[in-house]
Amino acid sequence: MKATRFKINKGFENYNISQSYEYIGDDYWDWAVWIEAKKEDLEKIEFVTYNLHHTFINPVRVIKDRESKFKLETSGWGTFTIYAILTFTNNTIIQLEHELELEYPKKTLKSTKKK
Repeated sequence: MKATRFKINKGFENYNISQSYEYIGDDYWDWAVWIEAKKEDLEKIEFVTYNLHHTFINPVRVIKDRESKFKLETSGWGTFTIYAILTFTNNTIIQLEHELELEYPKKTLKSTKKK
């Protein structure tokens, strides 16, 4: 499984969207996104609303699990921009953006040495 980390939205450096993905075959991936931040910064978040591509069933997903860093796990076949709206306990709201990255696994080259 490949994991990447992105810094998004200048001025909100304490909050980043990270992602992981795993190719499962037939042009399809399992993937996840979450909010990367220090524990004390995560404690300030009440919930995260993820807005996925409109072709998803239930493209708006609300995640309230702070222990998982507000992790959203799903699967799909293509890349798109994910919008995450962070709603804080003091009712402040910020929006982060993340371009989902999905890559095919690198094929291992087999040795073709002749004996």
